[in-house]
Amino acid sequence: MLTDLLKDLVSINSSTKDGANEAVEFCSNWLSEQGLSVNVLTNNGYKMLVSELGQGDKTIILNGHVDVVSGNPDQFIPYEEDGKLYGRGTADMKAGVAAMMCAFAELQKQNLRVRIQLQIVSDEEIGGLNCSGYLAKNGYRGDFVICAEPTQLGIGLQAKGVLQLDIEIDGMPAHGSRPWEGVNAIEKSYEIYEKIRTLPFASESSDLYRSPSINLAMLHAGEVYNKVPGKCLMSLDIRYLPTQNKDDIIEQIQSVTDGKVTMKMFGIPVRTKENEPFISLLKPVIENITNENARVFGQHGSADTVFFSAYDIPSIEFGPSGANWHGDREYVILDSVQDYQQMLIDFANEFVRTNQQNIG
Repeated sequence: MLTDLLKDLVSINSSTKDGANEAVEFCSNWLSEQGLSVNVLTNNGYKMLVSELGQGDKTIILNGHVDVVSGNPDQFIPYEEDGKLYGRGTADMKAGVAAMMCAFAELQKQNLRVRIQLQIVSDEEIGGLNCSGYLAKNGYRGDFVICAEPTQLGIGLQAKGVLQLDIEIDGMPAHGSRPWEGVNAIEKSYEIYEKIRTLPFASESSDLYRSPSINLAMLHAGEVYNKVPGKCLMSLDIRYLPTQNKDDIIEQIQSVTDGKVTMKMFGIPVRTKENEPFISLLKPVIENITNENARVFGQHGSADTVFFSAYDIPSIEFGPSGANWHGDREYVILDSVQDYQQMLIDFANEFVRTNQQNIG
């Protein structure tokens, strides 16, 4: 059932808004056929579904997205080879969604003394504000969140914050044949960029990260060949550590430039700690199936975990094994999808058992 469900999901070209909405409706129909109650919500034209099992004052949220990045037409025709399923979205993250759906259907057979909430959304690849952001803002939050991103069955505990800046840098225009009479704004921008790379925040580290990352993303400058550019707009994409503060970073950057610094966008980091009780429950569940120590790590990018982490809810990325997501040969390892489904079921049962002991 799991592999067939995954193939059906991959066959839906959900790289567009309409396609992603179609995939949410497909998931809603499948869950309804399993006897589950489903609530389909719409925000700004983006669909999402919420389904809930059990009862009690503790809630685990299983969150997955069915939207994908664009792909070649043949990537929406899934095929198996050597234990792998190839196709757009197999790893990122329809395998995780399918496993969550099947685990959820299995869990309804049990008398759960906790709540398990399934969320399936349609806009993670474009930022997630319309769906997971909307759900978190409107109270669909719970006590612990698992986002089924492909993590090779490891636990993505944390994620770097995002800080995107524009810096307007002034030079002094001059004739291109006499550049020494002017100040080249492009050259000045690069000198500032080099200074930024040596600022204190750039060399900081944490338990899960060696350093933040600084990407010189764009330079907008120059008009013609024969003129020294007098202005340059430099754009930076900085992924900062969960232990860092964005305002401190901006202050350090302002100390090495006389240009105007404008923050264009920022996203908070995910700061889930390894000693979080939910992680202590999950690690032995993983180890029991893989016969290996559960791997914990920090993500360099971000996912929908960020919306729940904003409310201080412990949130992780945790999903099956695969490779080449967003690439031409995206695949998921089918055995890992089966294992992941069982891990979700075992984790839910362990959570129920532990919660009952605490109540008792």
